[in-house]
Amino acid sequence: MQIPDALKSRLAARAGAGVLAAAVALVGWYEGRNLSAYVDPVGIPTICDGYTHGVRLGDVATPQQCDALTAQEVGKALAVVDRSAPGLPDGPRVALASFVYNVGPGAYGGSTLLRKLRAGDIAGACRELPRWVYAGGRKLAGLVKRRDAEMQICLSGLR
Repeated sequence: MQIPDALKSRLAARAGAGVLAAAVALVGWYEGRNLSAYVDPVGIPTICDGYTHGVRLGDVATPQQCDALTAQEVGKALAVVDRSAPGLPDGPRVALASFVYNVGPGAYGGSTLLRKLRAGDIAGACRELPRWVYAGGRKLAGLVKRRDAEMQICLSGLR
C-alpha cells in the first residue's frame, strides 16, 4: 500500500514546521474531523480529530477548538515517544506520535514495539505497527491503512 499523494503533500508542506506539525497532519488525515460528538467504532464518544477525553454526545466544537485540542494531544503523544525512546529520527517520531495518539500511552508502554525501540531495533519497532489494526476485536480497514502509512513514514526516517 502507498501513502496517498495528498497526504504526502500535506506532510511535506509541514515538514519545515517540525515533527509536531507533521504528526498533527498525519493524525488529522486518518482521524477525520467531526465538529459534533459521535460514537467511534468501539463505542467511545469522540469529537474533532479523534479526541475522547470527557466528550459527551451532544458536544460541539469549532474548527479552532479542534485545532488546539489536536495539537495539544499530539504534543502529549510526541512527549511520550520522546521520553520512552530519546534520540529517534524525525520519521519514527512522527509515525509513533500518531500511533500513541490513537492507541494511548498505556497500550504503547506495554508493547513489543516499545521493547524493540528500547533495544535499538527501530526498524523492527516500525514493522510492529501493522499488528495494531483491531478495535473492539474487529479488524478495521481504516486502521490497516493508517498503520501502513505510519510504518512507511517510520521506516522512511531510517533511510
